Amino acid sequence: MPETLQAPEPMSTEAAPGNGQHLPARLPPRGIIEQMLDRADIRIDGTRPWDIRIHNPRVFGRIMAQGSLGLGESYMEGWWDCDAIDEFFARILRARKGFHPNLNLTLILAALKAKFLNRQTRILSMGKGKNHYEIGNDLYRRMLDKRMVYTCGYWKDARNLDEAQEAKLDLTCRKLRLEPGMRVLDIGCGWGSFARFAAERYGVKVVGITVSENQVELGKETCRGLPVEILLRDYRDMDERFDRVVSLGMFEHVGYKNYREYMRVAARCLDDGGLFLLHTVGDNRSEFEFDPWMDKYIFPNAHLPSIAQIGAAMEGVLVMEDWHNLSTDYDLTLSAWHDNFQKHWPELSKSYDEIFRRMWRYYLLQCAGGFRVRKTQLWQIVLAKNPVRQYRSLR
Repeated sequence: MPETLQAPEPMSTEAAPGNGQHLPARLPPRGIIEQMLDRADIRIDGTRPWDIRIHNPRVFGRIMAQGSLGLGESYMEGWWDCDAIDEFFARILRARKGFHPNLNLTLILAALKAKFLNRQTRILSMGKGKNHYEIGNDLYRRMLDKRMVYTCGYWKDARNLDEAQEAKLDLTCRKLRLEPGMRVLDIGCGWGSFARFAAERYGVKVVGITVSENQVELGKETCRGLPVEILLRDYRDMDERFDRVVSLGMFEHVGYKNYREYMRVAARCLDDGGLFLLHTVGDNRSEFEFDPWMDKYIFPNAHLPSIAQIGAAMEGVLVMEDWHNLSTDYDLTLSAWHDNFQKHWPELSKSYDEIFRRMWRYYLLQCAGGFRVRKTQLWQIVLAKNPVRQYRSLR
């Protein structure tokens, strides 16, 4: 399972009657959690921003029984608080430990399902958008930058979120070597932010596809008057040629059983001299399941690819020209999204309740902590159908 914290041996010692020796005795849940947190320099009811404050003592047993799902749900329900959730998770992950739950039948079945079933079929993929991308465009308008880019920004020379996202879009276009008149396929186009930027700044024609009806509707409005077409379509149904293919933040929804087919679709849609830019969150390890809390509340059926999984999927299909790590940039991006979310909560509270507020803060800041210590990564990978002469990396 994905690592968050690993429990130490839940043992203390007590005197054995009559022989003066000490036999191991199991610690109560609070003692076990205290030992785990101590290794990450986190205190229960401490005063530092990354310390946690307990409001319901049952939280310890819940975390021991349910792992990351119990940790997240108990936060949503107000059982505990922390001023700096991002740093809380960064410290836990930096200590290389994990909240591994006691195995039960539910968790075992979930792991087996992730291992052996394809959870990203066409039908499931077309339904996933409703769980996240269709919770309300107003939320994303207030949380994201002015272009509504819901992927990592590029902060090398940026002073704010708007500049970081413009820089990322421009970097992407330059890596793709876009030229006026080219046709570009945008797989997982979101609300059309890349399509609009590329059409306006580089004079290309873009076909964007997404499984979210809300994104199609707003994307068409955003790109009105430009040579951009936004379609409600699964990537597997695409079978026409383009000069370039781009995918920003969609590969996380493909599923490891479909990675090779995804690469084949990208190759099928590329002209012989074409380039494909894949922008994706990644994992340091080859896992088969997703964090249970994230899977239930944020990204159902998602999966983070590893370098090995991406490499195996593209082998013999596409050629790697460049691999760029932007993980520190995603920490900054998520922090900026969180600041916007907090700033606009008075308006958003008219549409969302307090449980949603806590859920969304937990999601954004937990992810920020993961990128801060590289438990999760963000990669931009440039791939080619055939080797490109003198392709140079851009940073």
